[in-house]
Amino acid sequence: MGKYDFLIVGAGLFGSVFAREATDKGYKCLVIDKREHIGGNCYTENKHGIDIHKYGPHTFHTSAKKIWDYVNRFSEFEKFELNIIANRNGKLFNLPFNMWTFYQMWGEKDPEQVKKIIHDQQYRGQISNLEEQALSLVGKDIYENLIKDYTTKQWGRDPSLLPSSIIRRLPVRFTYNNNYFNDTYQGIPKHGYTKLFENLLEGIEIDLEIDFLKKRDYYQNIAERIVYTGPIDQFYDYEYGKLDYRSLGHENEVLQRESFQGNAIVNYTDLETEYTRIIEHKFFHKNIKTNSTIITREYPAEYTEENEPMYPISDSKNTERLSQYQKISKNPRYIFGGRLAEYRYYDMHQVIASALHKVEYGVF
Repeated sequence: MGKYDFLIVGAGLFGSVFAREATDKGYKCLVIDKREHIGGNCYTENKHGIDIHKYGPHTFHTSAKKIWDYVNRFSEFEKFELNIIANRNGKLFNLPFNMWTFYQMWGEKDPEQVKKIIHDQQYRGQISNLEEQALSLVGKDIYENLIKDYTTKQWGRDPSLLPSSIIRRLPVRFTYNNNYFNDTYQGIPKHGYTKLFENLLEGIEIDLEIDFLKKRDYYQNIAERIVYTGPIDQFYDYEYGKLDYRSLGHENEVLQRESFQGNAIVNYTDLETEYTRIIEHKFFHKNIKTNSTIITREYPAEYTEENEPMYPISDSKNTERLSQYQKISKNPRYIFGGRLAEYRYYDMHQVIASALHKVEYGVF
């Protein structure tokens, strides 16, 4: 049919891993992307000697040695453990929820007393939404100060209308451990994510600034099979309606000072502050010595055709709509993968695992 075995739509993590694996197996691939760069939302660009996470911060973490070994084939990683500070109307708390947080909230140093405080505030009914899930984990004080308003800003919906699965991403600890993740392996590509993608895609043909959906007739005829990583509802021309996403806006500022906040990420958990967090990019790497710093204020936004879909909203309405798209996506000529095509709130290691799984089990 065509000159390529695989046309891969999207040069993000799923598409790049798939392209690498297919190419190494002897298949001819073409990777296209509507953006002017590779790397998808993981893309970084270096300014003033600092790697800027253009679409929001990405820290790599996994407990799967197979995935860790895989990414280390394409980049040297330096150790990085994410420690987040929460700012609630000027008062600071450590995240994730741990003994530092509980001391800052209640002045309590005894883990057993903390457990009792939380126990007395916990929700014990049947859990059907994010609010109930959070209250069942940490009780009323932590929820109202550090979760409720932040979540409302981030998702543009009251937490009682969001699925409980979202809040399961936050660990709760009764130790003084500020490491945001529990995973065995954690780090940041030493030379930035873009370099990792350059190595992943080495020797593979790439065309950028190509909108597949606007040129579908041409591109579907030049390859035997299509790997699609964009929104699955868009692929099917919204036949069953649009899936809901949240998006983000970013406001960058270069400051002529050594540091702005002294930490990679500070969350703002009150409703009065429009942005959800400030990212100070130099703190994702060790020993960056610059006289300036770059910060990014991150503003949550509704997804429209003018911005990027970022976070799937997997409530009951969208889950039902997704199932309809999945039923018509069984054509063996098409492979759907990644956060948008699978409509799943994936972390990076999960995207890689999904791509490797599709390669390993039956794709070829």
